[in-house]
Amino acid sequence: MSQDARREEELITQRRAGVLGMSYIDTSTLQKQLFVGILSLSEMYKLRVVPLSSDDHNIHFGVTNTTSQQTISSLKSRLTDQLLRFSIISESGFKEYMQLYDPPKKIEYHDISLTTNSANSEKMISTVSATLEQVRPDDMLAYLVQQAYHLKASDIHLENQRENVRVRFRVDGVLHPVAYMGKDKYRHLSSVLASAANVSTDSSESQTGHISQTYKMSTGEDVTINLRVETVPAVYGMDAVMRLFNMRLELFKLESLGLSDIESKVVQDIIQHPTGMVLVVGPTGSGKTTTLYSLINTLNLPERKIITLEDPVEYNMPGVVQIPVHGQIDGHDFAERLRAVLRLDPDVVMVGEIRDPDTAKTALQGALTGHLVLSTFHASSAAAALTRMLDMVGINPLFSSAMRLVMSQRLVRRLDDDTKQPYAPDESTKARLQEVINSLPSGVDRPDIRQLTLYKPGSSALVPFGYTGQLAIREQLRMTPGVQQILKMPASQITTEMLESQAVEEGMRTMLQDGVLKAIAGHTTIEEVYRVV
Repeated sequence: MSQDARREEELITQRRAGVLGMSYIDTSTLQKQLFVGILSLSEMYKLRVVPLSSDDHNIHFGVTNTTSQQTISSLKSRLTDQLLRFSIISESGFKEYMQLYDPPKKIEYHDISLTTNSANSEKMISTVSATLEQVRPDDMLAYLVQQAYHLKASDIHLENQRENVRVRFRVDGVLHPVAYMGKDKYRHLSSVLASAANVSTDSSESQTGHISQTYKMSTGEDVTINLRVETVPAVYGMDAVMRLFNMRLELFKLESLGLSDIESKVVQDIIQHPTGMVLVVGPTGSGKTTTLYSLINTLNLPERKIITLEDPVEYNMPGVVQIPVHGQIDGHDFAERLRAVLRLDPDVVMVGEIRDPDTAKTALQGALTGHLVLSTFHASSAAAALTRMLDMVGINPLFSSAMRLVMSQRLVRRLDDDTKQPYAPDESTKARLQEVINSLPSGVDRPDIRQLTLYKPGSSALVPFGYTGQLAIREQLRMTPGVQQILKMPASQITTEMLESQAVEEGMRTMLQDGVLKAIAGHTTIEEVYRVV
């Protein structure tokens, strides 16, 4: 606690003592001594009373605002041989005394590690579980987040089961169990989590919160926590998923997205235009937000005004007006807020996600009236995103004019270059890959299947699973003449397959094609590509 906060607490406690007609002691100025044998440790905790001083004839007790009058009367009738005095002390003062009487046990925090060896993994889980049972709730949260950062995890999952609560980290898109905790311990953790994220542990609805603060662990180490919290009531209790925001602003660059030269040129051409809509499409955890922020960071120049509407604001970007939008706001209210933003004369507007027809129509209107609008959208592919948007807004002759680019993406695990193992695929695999290669658009180099070498993950002490980080596989659907012509057809005649086929004919590389080419280049495995596409 800062000195200013402590002084404020002492002033509030002093005023409270005056209201109650009791004396007050500022324990932060006292030379603290221990007086053992007057009260047991359990009594001091239960009654919230500590001896401040004592001699043969006098005892001076410190009590808190929550100590009952009945407790004071009981002590007077019990300790009749001494003259008793009672003074109110602050909550912080009481905690400081109790740490002297009951010093915290030294806890050894073990680093969490991931391994393919099941025996070592079980031993690690047992060790971490035992650690969590010993530490206070604040330290539990800080420790889990600290370890998740070290492992470059994207999420922490807290999952209630019949007998206990499972803790898992998502690393490179794959979940790994790291600990189990008892129900009582989880209740303490969930209370701290709910308080910090401003959600309720008793809600019967799913909730979203955000934590951005620094915790000081009992070791003295500071842990900065920046995460989004999603909670949902499950069969055995409140489950929670914590999404870690651990990216640094300097990493949000187009060069960091792994775009090919062709993809990079398309993006650069699109975002240099002053108007139009760009959609980034994919499921949760596919890197959409990272792509959007990289686009915004590239566009963030002194001569441009950029406004974002986000739920929540995940990263603070200097020079950008970022407006947080609470999850409970409905589609109509969100569209009204977007219309208000458009009246603020922005050059670029980012909408965290398009979820309803009103927002979709307002965003498209903004794209047609002199703004560059960036947003995310949930769809299985770029072509599917267009058909879904058409379902939302209806056939509009200006729709194809407003849309500039739809970028769909998924994340796959990246092979570690030092441990990956080459192998020759069997004929069945070659036949499947040949079909994909044959469908590539003209102008794309086609690898020779006959001389094909693929790669599988190896293993080392530093990289037990053979993967280091993730990379995106993408498809970019531009509003080419053929695609625009299809979008002017009656809605009942437009299909996702028709749009995708036309886009491929005019140069689009699908996610599957992109993934296969990256697997052939040795960046990932064929199994990873088929896992996510």
